[in-house]
Amino acid sequence: MKLKLFFVLACASTTAFAQLPQTVTVPLGGNAYVEHQDDAKLTQRGIEQWKSSTASIKVYVRLAKTGDLTLSLGDVTKIEGDNQLSIGIKNQFKTIQVRQDAAHQLKVGTWKITDTGYLVIEIKGLKKSGAYYPNMGNLELSGSAIDENTKFVKSNEGNFFYWGRRGPSVHLGYQVPEKMEVEWFYNELTVPKGEDVIGSYYMANGFAGGYFGIQVNSATERRILFSVWSPFNTDNPKEIPESHQIKLLKKGKEVHTGEFGNEGAGGQSFLRYQWKAGNTYRFLLRAEPVADNYTNYTAYFFAPELGQWQLVASFSRPQTHTYLKGIHSFLENFSPNQGDKQRKVLFNNQWACDSKGNWTELNTARFTIDNTGAQGYRLDYAGGVDGKYFFLKNCGFFSQNVKAKTLFTRPLSKEKPQIDFNVLP
Repeated sequence: MKLKLFFVLACASTTAFAQLPQTVTVPLGGNAYVEHQDDAKLTQRGIEQWKSSTASIKVYVRLAKTGDLTLSLGDVTKIEGDNQLSIGIKNQFKTIQVRQDAAHQLKVGTWKITDTGYLVIEIKGLKKSGAYYPNMGNLELSGSAIDENTKFVKSNEGNFFYWGRRGPSVHLGYQVPEKMEVEWFYNELTVPKGEDVIGSYYMANGFAGGYFGIQVNSATERRILFSVWSPFNTDNPKEIPESHQIKLLKKGKEVHTGEFGNEGAGGQSFLRYQWKAGNTYRFLLRAEPVADNYTNYTAYFFAPELGQWQLVASFSRPQTHTYLKGIHSFLENFSPNQGDKQRKVLFNNQWACDSKGNWTELNTARFTIDNTGAQGYRLDYAGGVDGKYFFLKNCGFFSQNVKAKTLFTRPLSKEKPQIDFNVLP
């Protein structure tokens, strides 16, 4: 009887312990975005040099439960005089006073959370008597809405403040018939209107040795980008020995060529071109194995505004003798300051052509995510079929995502590319 009573009490105690509310610390350095960045600085330590009330700070956390959420400001330092801040969740704002002698941890209040998914916490400065508002390092969240499935970038280990703020990259791996020697890969890409966000790379024709697509580099510049990795493993192109260097064979008019690094290294080419959202662009990539253990990769781009195929560049890759492998597309954001903005891209009419000139339509693709998504730091990723298109979507902190490694099949188009390889530039 005593043993049974002990067992019941132990189980009750364990259950009660498991149901205790959790507390999480959300570092601003990896989870915050600043509007009007000239008026407040976001560093790995958090918010610093916050000089103007025009700077709105938004912090994103994904909740798996509803209930109460209690919020405190953490690691509050460099308090100059008296300050007044406003903190809002779902347009319910609470005002707090932050005085010269305030503690480093300041409780703000409690909100009732009625929906799961991504939550935005907005911090505004209302008044200050010094030159700057206080520095802030983190938010502390607790209450019944917080549990082990609350998602955010937890630390900067592995430089994840940078990767987390960039957001998850998403990919489509096209399923190619077994043993097919793919010499040519054709793809069509459309960026819907309003989805052409600064910092986006819409990559149409990826392969085991590189990638080819379009970018939004700034408010005034867009590019067609084609890069081939060196077989030498380094992030510094200066370290690549001559025997492993990518060689430029030819390039198109006004195409810039050079080296790239930081995410592997190799040869890069780009054409500044003001492509337009809503238009469909065509991409054609060739892999030609040649003598002495080399493969030549050549990229062509077709803009409907111009009505003809343009050569981007042709590179020769040493230590490689292969046709195209690992054919894929991806969508990424390469600007950490733009990771709070959603982007989407459509892909259609994928075809592979073998070395004998036989075309095969590729209408099945596997959806995958990068390590930022796999770690659960960011869950704003999706992919699948949208009408006749494959699509990819990421960033912006939307709440409905798609399971990684899912296979998708779009309807067959049966629109084989009409390309005369003999007249390509």
